[in-house]
Amino acid sequence: MPVPEPLRGLRLPVIAAPMFIVSGAELVIAESRAGIVGSLPSLNARPQDTFEDWLNQIEDGLAGTNAPYGVNLVAHRSNDRLSGDLETCVRHRVPLLLTSLQAPGEVVQAAHEYGGLVFHDVISLRHAEKAIEHGVDGLILVCAGAGGHGGALSPFALIQEVRRIFDGTIVLAGAIANGAGILAAQAMGADLVYMGTRFIATEEANALPAYKQMLVDTTARDIVYTNLFSGVHGNYLRPTIQAAGLDPDHLPAPDAGKTYVAGHKREKPKAWKDIWGAGQGVGAIDSIPTVAACVDRLETEYRQAWARMAALRPTIGSETP
Repeated sequence: MPVPEPLRGLRLPVIAAPMFIVSGAELVIAESRAGIVGSLPSLNARPQDTFEDWLNQIEDGLAGTNAPYGVNLVAHRSNDRLSGDLETCVRHRVPLLLTSLQAPGEVVQAAHEYGGLVFHDVISLRHAEKAIEHGVDGLILVCAGAGGHGGALSPFALIQEVRRIFDGTIVLAGAIANGAGILAAQAMGADLVYMGTRFIATEEANALPAYKQMLVDTTARDIVYTNLFSGVHGNYLRPTIQAAGLDPDHLPAPDAGKTYVAGHKREKPKAWKDIWGAGQGVGAIDSIPTVAACVDRLETEYRQAWARMAALRPTIGSETP
């Protein structure tokens, strides 16, 4: 399956997902130097002119390597920074632009003029079709269990439907937190995987120590899927919802105004700041290592998964059940 030239020399077929607040220049440098693709949302750089400083910092940190990196651009009319941030990406010839929300026609045209790649987030076949019409190089299938804003479809369902109509790069996202998950995604037909939650629990991530420790302490049963906090369905950590005075099993409707706790009016807790996001793969997280150590472990797990599959080969097609 097609992996574009800039991404073919990776140590592992992994893009570290751009995470709101959490992903900064330090994390991106560590990820890309470790042999995967580091990325960040342009909106994390505040004020806006800080974004160019971050790109300069990343380029300095990756000097002397061929390590690629990516920037997430929110392609939506509500993002009044889109044009300016895109112009900055063009000046810096950012290798990979990761777009979300609306189909990114403007971004695709600008990136292709300097040889950049554009991968777009989708949660359904309809979204994939629209992105394909705009000429994207890759599709990021955000499936059930993904941290933050995620879809509800099984990766088994979505990847086979998208592959029928798209011969570009497919990146799979959704509860992938170890090396075996990376190999499983490839077996299903993905070229690369998106991993976010695993990299929140690293030393370089811009997350509170309590947030990182919560990822170590929780499992998939502690993930709640709701559209209450941002208006878009996403996966959040149950303990942070409880800490905000809400019952995770009986959340109010998103249009319930400001009445959230026992009939008392109060401000709705804010996604990402008060209510922390995480994917269903949290059960695989048992430590808070450096990014380099994390990628070392992922590679070991990936190779072990390959060895297990190789050991199964003699039994395939045999008469022995």
